[in-house]
Amino acid sequence: MYGAVLDAEGSRIEVGEAAVICENAVLRGSAVAGDQPVLVGDHVFVGPHATLLGCEVARCVYVATTATVLQSARLGAGSVVAVGALVHARAVVPDEYFVPPHNVALDAPVRLLAPGDPGLAEAIRQVGFAQAAFGVDAEWTDRISRYEHVAEVRVAEFGAHADDEAVNPG
Repeated sequence: MYGAVLDAEGSRIEVGEAAVICENAVLRGSAVAGDQPVLVGDHVFVGPHATLLGCEVARCVYVATTATVLQSARLGAGSVVAVGALVHARAVVPDEYFVPPHNVALDAPVRLLAPGDPGLAEAIRQVGFAQAAFGVDAEWTDRISRYEHVAEVRVAEFGAHADDEAVNPG
């Protein structure tokens, strides 16, 4: 639909039969931390403003408005990621599993943490997101260094498009 962004960035994006990618959704593959395609199965609904980054979505999955699925995560057949929920990097959501609104799904086997859960920051630290998403190894407590390296990786990745030309801009 209008405004959806499908960006393979050196990897690939596959969208199955009868799948719906709603307005302003973002599907972005990457190759900066290994090949991380976005694979969307048949009969999947990706809601408005949802984000899928380098993940695998099995058939008949519902990803609701503003939901996010991060790198190397997998959503099982018939699962639901409700409004505003986050499936963190490397998480594995089983078939027909429901991730409630605004919750964070982590790990394999999956576990859920609600916003404000006192263990959320530590659980996210253990995921190793910068490594999973960008191939950056930096200490959790050294946020400045970590995000400096992440920005450099993204600048190099997106900088490959500096000389791109719009095809049929009209």
